Amino acid sequence: MKRLIYAATISLIALSAGARAAPAPDIAARVERVLKATPIIDGHNDLPWELRDRFDSKLERIDLRGDTKALPRPADASPFWQPLMTDIPRLRAGRVGGQFWSVWIPTTITGPAAIQTTIEQIDLVKRMAAKWPADFEMAYTAADVVRIEKAGRIASLIGIEGGHQIGNSLPALRQMYVSGARYMTLSHSSNNDWADSATDAPAHHGLTPFGLAVVREMNRLGMLVDLSHVSPETMKAALAVTQAPVIFSHSGARALIDHPRDVPDDVLTLVARNRGVVMVNFFPLYVSEATSRWASDRAAEQARLSSPPFAGVYIGQPDRAKAAMAAWDTAHPMPATTIAMVADHIDHIAKVAGVDCVGIGSDFDGIPFTPQGLDGVDKYPALFAELARRGWSDTDLAKLAGGNILRAMREAEAIAAKLQATTPPSSATIAELDHPVK
Repeated sequence: MKRLIYAATISLIALSAGARAAPAPDIAARVERVLKATPIIDGHNDLPWELRDRFDSKLERIDLRGDTKALPRPADASPFWQPLMTDIPRLRAGRVGGQFWSVWIPTTITGPAAIQTTIEQIDLVKRMAAKWPADFEMAYTAADVVRIEKAGRIASLIGIEGGHQIGNSLPALRQMYVSGARYMTLSHSSNNDWADSATDAPAHHGLTPFGLAVVREMNRLGMLVDLSHVSPETMKAALAVTQAPVIFSHSGARALIDHPRDVPDDVLTLVARNRGVVMVNFFPLYVSEATSRWASDRAAEQARLSSPPFAGVYIGQPDRAKAAMAAWDTAHPMPATTIAMVADHIDHIAKVAGVDCVGIGSDFDGIPFTPQGLDGVDKYPALFAELARRGWSDTDLAKLAGGNILRAMREAEAIAAKLQATTPPSSATIAELDHPVK
């Protein structure tokens, strides 16, 4: 459902996944050698919400050991329905050794309901690991990830994708850490009560005093601060207060495409000083300027044809609006987004922030379509082959694959150990910090 929210915004049409020419044998062998020694750790995959939305969280209704590309299309499916991008055979083929599973919930769910729904999603991830123990094992530390990878399983980690999910409660944040969450995105697609989103009008101009307290408490816990989805002001506010490396679990380079979901160069320089990691997103609207403009133009045309309640050339005439939109689609095909374009974002981040500060954060199963040749979790080696052709060394490919995020996790864990020795859990509340009684 999360990826259908993107689709509802721009009414996307399907993009066929064209294959890039196979890498030369020596390149393929290099990539295989690198990823065998340092498997990929992906910063963001939204499969848990897809399992909730499609299968009512009932794992007996889906077998991830099978090919989820072959799932039958329901009779009442949305026009934008797609098969899943993730399953165990494809994770294995993609050389994935660790996966941060997003426990995203919609921003419309707030307060106690948000806490409950988040706990349900955390439980779903743990049930995935329990149902397929030959392939998945829960991980809570960098050492866990390495141990699990060496045992031939996929380390399953948990990331919370929006600050609204803690219900403005530091005790709830702490209990989510105890339950296994190892990063939290400070906001999602809209502002919350203490952090501004990249895709909403500024309300706080960064972080409120309570938002700063959240970052400090995350440092004390050892929970990574995730700055994907937040505004540049929020990025800078968090980077100014954090003692531990931050991550961007699924973002790109704004210098290549002026989209607010991507990271500006001045922030990338701060990330370098912080020793953080920007994990590159595959969503074409954040990768390709042409695709992003196409989506904006398409959304504008759809609004022109049928925007309620008063405007719209064919308002109240859905058949005519649908036909006109189909004609527009034929005349304006979606531009192609390629593996090379994703590699451009990786190259740019490595150039500005350093090769120690870049990783992979696909957003698979949270996006409605993908770049050509990157249509599922089996395709990561093709991206690494592209970078190898560009001159990336084996050492730097290994850092990108998983070395950088493991280093950031270790540093966050070490800082947390020091803070816990001297700093008690925060008792701060949003009322006393952001709305003090005068």
